[in-house]
Amino acid sequence: MERVLQRNCVRLAGSPESRPLMFAHGFGCDQQMWRFVVPEFEADHRIVLFDHVGAGRSDLSAYDRERYNSLRGYAADVVEICRALELTDVVFVGHSVSAMIGVLALQAAPDVFGALVMIGPSPRYVDDADYVGGFSRTDIAGLLDVLDANHLGWSAQMAPVIMGTPDRPEQAAELTNSFCRTDPDIIRHFARVTFLSDNRADLATVQVPTLVLQCSDDVIAPEVVGRYVHEHIPGSVFTQLAATGHCPHLSAPEETAAALRAFLTG
Repeated sequence: MERVLQRNCVRLAGSPESRPLMFAHGFGCDQQMWRFVVPEFEADHRIVLFDHVGAGRSDLSAYDRERYNSLRGYAADVVEICRALELTDVVFVGHSVSAMIGVLALQAAPDVFGALVMIGPSPRYVDDADYVGGFSRTDIAGLLDVLDANHLGWSAQMAPVIMGTPDRPEQAAELTNSFCRTDPDIIRHFARVTFLSDNRADLATVQVPTLVLQCSDDVIAPEVVGRYVHEHIPGSVFTQLAATGHCPHLSAPEETAAALRAFLTG
């Protein structure tokens, strides 16, 4: 248990006897990204925060390229954390790529999870036949080439685009710094695993109450993608946020928390 919790730098907060809320950060981020949302739920939920291996204060020595060559490796970590803490009826809140990691964790351990919240999800980033993912193959290849050539330059260029709040440059700066802190080799590998993934077929396996939170003007996961996710998860709830960009838990934490609260109490 201790090894698992140290590996992912697991931190617990909130009400120990209450329903667990597990927050999973997105690509190039860490658990600190949830700091504006978590306080809204500490009174009536057990809060579980962690860093994916390779991010934040996780144990970098645990990074195994074979294990993490698929999102299922990250999903396995999520399940191991929940098992170590003996959690059940978990509400998994996944941002960006972690939304799909949550889908895979549910597949692996349906007895552990009771609900799924997907913030800016995308089951496939690359366009395919009649599917719109938001990026062409050329787009993704170019993005990965630039990341390979200049990690710091890529971070400075992409963070403002991803954040989508040009009137608040300090938020883009925070995201840039988060990208830059991540080990270059790990972030390059994680980028390939993320942006070349295809989890469309996995959506239909979700059988718990699910909330899809869609931002406005999100270049990473545009509205057409969010609606695709909603349409392919039976019984899911779709909520359009006024927040722009791809990180509403940073840019609009009050709106994000209110949507999550409405889902949990609805």
